Formats: sequence, C-alpha cells, structure tokens
Amino acid sequence: MSTDSTASKRIALHDKHVALGAKMVPFAGFDMPLQYAGLAPEHHAVRNSVGMFDVSHMGEFGVKGKDAEALVAWICSNNISKVVDMQAQYNCMPNDEGGIVDDLIVYRWNSTEYTLVVNAGNIAKDWDWIMKQKEAKGFDCEIEDQSDDVSLLAVQGPNAIKVLQKLTDVDLDAIQFYHFAAGDLGGSTDVIISNTGYTGSGGFELYVWNKDASMVWDAVMEAGKEFDIIPCGLAARDTLRLEKGYCLYGNDIDNTTSPIEAGLGWITKFAEPFNNQAYHKNLKENGVSRKLVGFEMVERGIPRQHYVLVDAEGNTIGEVTSGTQSPSLDKAIGMGYVKPEYAAADSEIFVQIRNKTVKAKTTKLPFL
Repeated sequence: MSTDSTASKRIALHDKHVALGAKMVPFAGFDMPLQYAGLAPEHHAVRNSVGMFDVSHMGEFGVKGKDAEALVAWICSNNISKVVDMQAQYNCMPNDEGGIVDDLIVYRWNSTEYTLVVNAGNIAKDWDWIMKQKEAKGFDCEIEDQSDDVSLLAVQGPNAIKVLQKLTDVDLDAIQFYHFAAGDLGGSTDVIISNTGYTGSGGFELYVWNKDASMVWDAVMEAGKEFDIIPCGLAARDTLRLEKGYCLYGNDIDNTTSPIEAGLGWITKFAEPFNNQAYHKNLKENGVSRKLVGFEMVERGIPRQHYVLVDAEGNTIGEVTSGTQSPSLDKAIGMGYVKPEYAAADSEIFVQIRNKTVKAKTTKLPFL
C-alpha cells in the first residue's frame, strides 16, 4: 500500500461505507474507509473476535498462457516452482536499481494460470513493469488487469472461520494457510476464498465480482452478529500489521530498499533466476549497510515515518519508516532502518520527535 492525496476513485461499496458512518479519506488513489467506530474497537475486534475490511483498492492481474509460470518466476524473488496448484505465495518484485517495484501475493491456479494481487498505489507502475519484462524476455502469455472488476473483503480474526462457514459449503478447515479455494459464498456463486490476510489474527480474504460485493458484505455482517463483527478501516489494518512487523509498501519498503535489508530474505531465494538477482545475492553474502528493525519507545513519544534515529551522542544512524501507539500492547512501537551495529535486539537508540531526543530500544519482530 502507498498513500496518495490526489485521489479519488470509488470502490464498489463506497456508498455502503458512507451509510455506515465511515470516515472516508483519499488513500492510494481511492476514497477509502479509515475508520467507523474508531481505531481501538476495530483493532481489538480483529485481535479478539472478528472484523471485516473492504480492501477493494488492491489490484488484481490475471496471467495466462504457456509462459505464465516463467514470467511470474522471472519477476518474483521467491521460488515460484515450489508453489502448488491452489496455493498462494508472498513475494516481491525486484527492480533494476536494487529496490522493490512492489510486494504482492501470487496465486497459482495451475502452471499456465496465475493471479497477482498488488498494492493499490502501484497498479499502473506494476502493470507497466510486468509488461516491460514480458516483452523484453519474449514470454508467451496474456496479462489482464482485473482490478476495476473485483472487490476484496478481508474477514479477519479468530472467529472469522465460524462466521464464513455459515455462508459456504466449502470446507474452510481444509484450506491451509496461504492456500485458496473457489466456490459459492454468501449468495455469490463465484468467490475466491483465500486463507490469507495482513492482520496476523487469522481469517480469510474474499475476492468477489463487484456486482456481488454488496450481497456478500451484508451476508457476512449478518452471519457475524453473534460474534459482534464490526466493519474495520485502514487505520486498524495499519496498527494490526505493524504489531506483527509486516512491511507496508511506501513506508518500510520501496523502490530503494532491498528485500535483504528489509528482513525479507525469507522471500528472496536464489535457486531460480529472477530479475537483478546478483545484486541481492551480494547483499546476502557480504552484508548490508542498513537493516530494518522493530523498536519500542522507552520514553514517552510516538514515532512517525521519516523521524530521524540517532545514537546516544546524537549521530544519525537511521530513519523511522512506520510508527504508532499499539492498541494491544499499550505502548508506542515502530520500525525503521538503522546501521547494522544497532540492529541487535535491545540496542539503545533515540528518536528525534520534534525538538526532543526520545529513548527507544530495538526489539525482535513481531511485537505481538
């Protein structure tokens, strides 16, 4: 995800969110619900029971044809050959300069058909990048931008499976983490039911055609009443993902950050060739000049993106990429890049917040 204040494409359920009292804000080129009841109740609903997000701003590209797998393998840093049919894989697309075009989820239907789910603010950039790679390498496949036709509802939390099982004959217990099924749900006959999400509290993401989005939303809200389901906005999605140490595109990773620097070595494999592979392999083998770390505030203060990180003597050692007051931990937490010598857990660092230098300490991720 990335923010953009020039926005305002409308998602299919825009009017429903307004009617529910959502505070709508421009985000990544779209008018999106920031919160409804408030950040804290929405955050706790997902951690403790269930909440539903409309994240229909995300982009979806279909890739079909003889060389579909070869194209996806070339643009992605993770081992695509390890993915089996009806499995999803978290990934990133390295650019030519040592950074990341985008992070994404790759869905494999079979060896000749994939779906790529990309960040809203990067849809046009990602499309251009993928088409450029396809043409440069001569891959024989077709790519379709389905972003404007698909709504994405994320039903998240420990009770999500109980809510959704009421609405489908698909055995949700049989869908392993980062796998998916296609079937009927909530009155729609054509839903992708994916055991994924960016909250760290379990749950499913539902890909539905726009024409069915309102019906499915209402069905989920009705089925979730006994578990006190509430609609949730992007504010809670951000605090939930940060507590789990999940990277946000435009904050923690971008065109200039290597996945090796960002702690994403686990999705950067070198058994199969991918674009600009040698650059990242060199970083893995010879070390990086900065590392993404988590930290918690020791003294009072909320870290925010771009705040400077310094050592005890006031020397600049890095920069904050994400920060918030954690609703679950009731303390201020953040992530940021620091010089490697400050990356070990419990290292003392300081955040420059306005005119003050405020003490913090690095910590292992996730926070929760």
